[in-house]
Amino acid sequence: MMLHVIRHGVAEEVGPDGDDRSRRLTPGGRRKMRRVAAGMRTLGLHFDIILTSPFVRAAQTAAIVAEVLGGPEPRELPALAQGVPPVETARALAAFARQEQVAIVGHEPGLGELVSLLLTGSPEGLRLVFKKGGVVTLEVQDPGRRTGATLRWMMTPRQLRRLARRASE
Repeated sequence: MMLHVIRHGVAEEVGPDGDDRSRRLTPGGRRKMRRVAAGMRTLGLHFDIILTSPFVRAAQTAAIVAEVLGGPEPRELPALAQGVPPVETARALAAFARQEQVAIVGHEPGLGELVSLLLTGSPEGLRLVFKKGGVVTLEVQDPGRRTGATLRWMMTPRQLRRLARRASE
C-alpha cells in the first residue's frame, strides 16, 4: 500500500468549548489546506480511502482533501487521535492493507512517530519536522509489521501550495 500521511492544517489555539478535540481549522488554515490539496491533485494523487482522527481539525482537513481531490468520504479511525501510541496506530492500519492508496490525517507527534516506526522499527528512530498540512508518502508492505516501509517522498505545505500555483498559471 502507498500510505499518505497528512498532518492537519492550521487550527485555533483553543476550541469553542475549551477542549483540544474541538479545535477547528482557522479561515487561513482552511484556505491554505485547499491549496495544499490542489498541490496534491497536481501530483496526481488519489485515494481509495481517507482515514482521519476524530478531532475536529483533522476531520476538517480530511474533508477538504476529499473535496479537492474528488476522493472518498473520510472515515474516522480512533487510532489516529492525538495521544494514541504509534504501535496501536500501525496495528489499526493493518486492517486497510489491501487498499492501494491510503491517506491518513492526524496530529504530531503521533504521525512523525508512526512514520519513524514504519521506517526504522522504533518511534524514536527518526525525527521529522512535520509541518501543519505537510505530507509524507510511504510504501508499506505490512503496516502491522511495524518496519520495512520505504520513504517515497515528503513535502512541506509550502512546496505543495507552490505546485498548485504553478499548475494554475
